[in-house]
Amino acid sequence: MSVYPLPLPAVEINPKWEVVYQDTSVYGVVGKTVILECGPTLPDMYIWSFTMPGTEAIRAVVYDLGKGQRIQQLAQTLGQLTVNSNSAAVGIENLPLAAHGLFTCQAFYDIEQEPKVFYYYVHLTVRVPVSKPYLLMSDVSPVEGSTMWMRCNLENGTGPIQYVWQYETRSGNISAFAQGNTSVINVTNVNRNHTGWYRCVASNDVNSESSNPLWLDTMFGPDIPQIDVSPYSITERGYSALERENVSLLCEAQSNPASQYVWFYNNSQVYTGPQLTITKILRMHTGDYTCSAQNTYLNTHSKKSISLTVYFGPDIPQIDVTPYSITERGYSALERENVSLLCQAQSNPASLYVWFYNNSQVYTGPQLTITKILRMHTGDYTCSAQNTYLNTHSKKNISLTVYFGPDIPQIDVTPYSITERGYSALERENVSLLCQAQSNPASQYIWFYNNSQVYTGPQLTITKILRMHTGDYTCSAQNTYLNTHSKKTISLTVYYPPDGSPSCSVEAALNYTALRLLCSWPGGLPSPSLYWTGLGNQVGQDEAGTGQQTNPLTNTAVLLPSEGLNSNSLLTCMGSHLALKQSIECSTRTHIPPAEPECFAYVTNNKQYLMLSCSWDGGAPKALLWWEGPDGQAKGGEENSNILILRYGTARSGKPYTCHAKHPLLVQTKTCRLTLEAPVLLAQRRVVSVYEGSDVQLTCNLRANYLPVSEITWFNNQGVGVLDTSKYALLQTSAWANLTVRDTDETQDSGEYRCFASNAAGGTEINVTLVINRYPMPPNVTLVKVMYNSQQRNEVELEWQVENEGGGGWTGFILQHIWVSEQPGRRGNNDSKQETEERISPPDWYSNIIQDPEVRIYTVGRLTPTVTYQFRIMPVNHRTVGHPSAAKTPGIMSEQSEESVVRYGIYGRELSKDRGLS
Repeated sequence: MSVYPLPLPAVEINPKWEVVYQDTSVYGVVGKTVILECGPTLPDMYIWSFTMPGTEAIRAVVYDLGKGQRIQQLAQTLGQLTVNSNSAAVGIENLPLAAHGLFTCQAFYDIEQEPKVFYYYVHLTVRVPVSKPYLLMSDVSPVEGSTMWMRCNLENGTGPIQYVWQYETRSGNISAFAQGNTSVINVTNVNRNHTGWYRCVASNDVNSESSNPLWLDTMFGPDIPQIDVSPYSITERGYSALERENVSLLCEAQSNPASQYVWFYNNSQVYTGPQLTITKILRMHTGDYTCSAQNTYLNTHSKKSISLTVYFGPDIPQIDVTPYSITERGYSALERENVSLLCQAQSNPASLYVWFYNNSQVYTGPQLTITKILRMHTGDYTCSAQNTYLNTHSKKNISLTVYFGPDIPQIDVTPYSITERGYSALERENVSLLCQAQSNPASQYIWFYNNSQVYTGPQLTITKILRMHTGDYTCSAQNTYLNTHSKKTISLTVYYPPDGSPSCSVEAALNYTALRLLCSWPGGLPSPSLYWTGLGNQVGQDEAGTGQQTNPLTNTAVLLPSEGLNSNSLLTCMGSHLALKQSIECSTRTHIPPAEPECFAYVTNNKQYLMLSCSWDGGAPKALLWWEGPDGQAKGGEENSNILILRYGTARSGKPYTCHAKHPLLVQTKTCRLTLEAPVLLAQRRVVSVYEGSDVQLTCNLRANYLPVSEITWFNNQGVGVLDTSKYALLQTSAWANLTVRDTDETQDSGEYRCFASNAAGGTEINVTLVINRYPMPPNVTLVKVMYNSQQRNEVELEWQVENEGGGGWTGFILQHIWVSEQPGRRGNNDSKQETEERISPPDWYSNIIQDPEVRIYTVGRLTPTVTYQFRIMPVNHRTVGHPSAAKTPGIMSEQSEESVVRYGIYGRELSKDRGLS
């Protein structure tokens, strides 16, 4: 389809020679052809341009300035463009959407005479036809009563778009049920009458299209189910059946689509399908049966429940006897206890109970109670259960026997030996224990040793009895039918001697003036007898009795004066026991420690305590040691060794500390002493003088080796403890310490250095003065020649003289130059920003270090020819810098001089930039 605009009127001349502007609107369809007019007549010259919507840029499409048409590249994006040569109208075939916008034709008339200019604005609107719509539904199978929506979707189409909604019934009748400019409609309260075909029709100013039909199916149901029971039998409680007959339950419910059926028994699923058949129904099937009809498409269901009762019984009764006691012959009871017989039989409805004793009725009801039963009640008991509804009955018979016994047992011990505590036996002899008790039925016998079961049977025999068998023996007689028992306990003691042999020792007594003899032999039953032999009249009274001890004891002790005893005396203790044929003895010796007491001192690692140790080992009995020191510093007695602990620094310098040692075999006390002294320091030189820049060693010595060991520490001129660093070097032993100060500096290192030594008895220090001398000022230096050595002005040759050349006193020179000014415009106009900043920054002296004191001529290179420099020189004596010479500006050298300089010159290199010397 092509769209053509209406013809324009003839060109009208504006009398004021103003440009004429005209607007028109043209509509086109994508893919079709459109004509854009440029005035009513052919202009002499014209320019077609295009402006995209939303922009202000005007871009040329085609023009003719009198020399033919010129189509621009932009035209390729606007479709197949042609120009009518008779009217300058533009035709666009296969119109694209990109051509939507403003086309402007600038037309020029009567160029040769009176030029006239016209602007024709053509607003081209490109429309897109609607594509074939497709229909969407939120639910093609909605549930009756629910809400849904339908949407008409389009790929393309220029608005405004109108939508028409059509409905087609099952019989083929089509009707429009909604229309408007929205692509979505909502359907509320859907019902089964909405089932059918649906389509949508979309229209715009270009065309109209219809969607394919879409089927809508409304789902509903199921209804409440109906349940049929076969065989049919109904009661007040619901349906009923007899046990072991076949029962069928049929469920039906209206639904679309057809329902699925699920059966539940007491809320538990048991079957899937409309008909539930129970073959030979049992009592356990009594309960509630529910049929659930389910619509799987709608996920809905309905259900109905019925109650089904199964009648049965009675079953064979069960009889519970209390207290419960059963044997091979039946039930049993103890004489004079209360017995209860409870009868229970499963039945629906509940049973009636009747009791019979030896076939004679004795009671009506489920529970028969016999108070204080007697042996005459032994016999048969029968329970009869009756179902009056079904007119059925069942019964159960039991036998009940009354038992008695056992009596208290009697125990016979062989061999027979009795004491106040009970029976007794000697270790390793054979012992027999026999138990007897009257009982009906016969008793079973169990033996217990200290409440732990050890044997089953009437006679317990212990072969070669041991001490571990001493204890209580209990015989328990048990009537297993009655689960009754009686018991009797006896005590059996096994006599045995102590293990091993007696143990002897000797210790000091009465403040280390006498000896105490100790003899011990633990164990045994009864206790052994202990006594010392060969002591004569030297035995004294002690806590355990007299010296000649014979009473049964596990240990004994006697006092023995030390007078008359040798350093190597032998003392013997005798032990005897009634279970042994011979006595057993033990011996001990006395002797004095072999050496003299030893004393020494040491300091703990953290310098918190001073330890004074005294020892005297090797005596029997052990020696006693104690400390005595100045100002009440003492330590009480201890055996073999004794340590006096003092706080570090509290020891009395020059005062003796005495350790006393005492032994019972010696009349006199032995001693050893320690005298503690604070250290004294010596220095090789108290004042040390060196020149600046050299290394120097400071020495510090202890006058003697002091007890306890001393430590030496150096402090620098700032009072800070010295460690091994790049500045300081330490070399020390326990008797001396040397401090080396490296690369001395007059300002940093001059002053007092302190050497400090201390031990647990005190501390001392000594000062060493370090004097750092500066080297003398060097002689003055004068520049005698400062001159460029070429016309390029990039190297300067300098020559100088030293006052009093023969006197010495210098080690080198510092040659400096500074930027003074620059001739403007000499470098051109390409100077960088950095170079400009350098020229306006404050001038700095640049230094060249000359370490050879014999050099008198030097050449400085890499200079800027356009810059004016000044030079000066300073003498150096080690670290002392002399006065700078007068600054001089270099002069210009003639060509002959230049050649000589080239042959003779010494070229240097700028080594560093020194801002400190100016």
